[in-house]
Amino acid sequence: MRRRGAARFALSALLGVNLVLPTRPEPVAAAGFVEAYPVSAAAMRAAGPPYADWAADGRRFLVFDPRGDGRAVEVLGDLAGADRIAVLVPGVGSTLADFDSGLGGVARRAPAVQATQLYAQVRATDPTARVAVLAWLGYDPPDGVLTAVSDASARRGATGLVGLLRELAARRPTATITVIGHSYGALVAALAATHAPAQVADVVSLGGVGAGVQRAADLRDGLRFWAAEAPSDWIRRVPPVRLPGLGYGRRPGDPAFGARPLPVDGVSGHDGYLATGSATLVAVTAVVLGTGPVEDVR
Repeated sequence: MRRRGAARFALSALLGVNLVLPTRPEPVAAAGFVEAYPVSAAAMRAAGPPYADWAADGRRFLVFDPRGDGRAVEVLGDLAGADRIAVLVPGVGSTLADFDSGLGGVARRAPAVQATQLYAQVRATDPTARVAVLAWLGYDPPDGVLTAVSDASARRGATGLVGLLRELAARRPTATITVIGHSYGALVAALAATHAPAQVADVVSLGGVGAGVQRAADLRDGLRFWAAEAPSDWIRRVPPVRLPGLGYGRRPGDPAFGARPLPVDGVSGHDGYLATGSATLVAVTAVVLGTGPVEDVR
């Protein structure tokens, strides 16, 4: 009876955030490198507006696939020469259709906008830094309740993300990689980090729903795990339920998890962590650059 009650509570919490019913997940897109830019540009031109406009504007993608909910991996900066690489992983409901505009038309939720804000902050902080930021919609996030209450989509996504991280490590072996996951994307990032190469030094959870483990200490040795969870974030209402096929356990933002805390001043709600002017954006930039926010980040 207790397990049934906990399951109902978890479902109620997720229903309360207005998730919709799911669609069947599609295969995870393969990883790529800069040689994929012309191929992706041709695919965008063939897909027509608005994607043809992305190609015309000179935007660069490792992956572009408009089928189903779509896949896209956009690169900001010089990936081929980067010493620091940040990979952003979005959460529930993200699709190619709202890659630029954001879920529900809210721009701050858009993977492309978040990546642009982080890259701009990096350039403003250190104009000489050789940094690339990737907006990684390389998996099919849950569309709603029935899939969002389990880690099935996250595990499929983590497989694809590991492929990309290994490709980046092979092509840029001296680079340091930071993986940043928002909401359900934090679960993807944490699961991938378990099998990621040593170049992945930091994982950042922004309003993360879980990490696949109950404590940061249970993650890979040498991995630094950071978490931001704003007081106004509804993710705090999701209970730390972990049953077979249901729930994620302790949230990374829970102090008991043991993540390195990031400041959340200026963050409003669930989607404002990388908004311009937020303390979290500044702190995440410091993690990416290896300059803070505490002495042992390097």
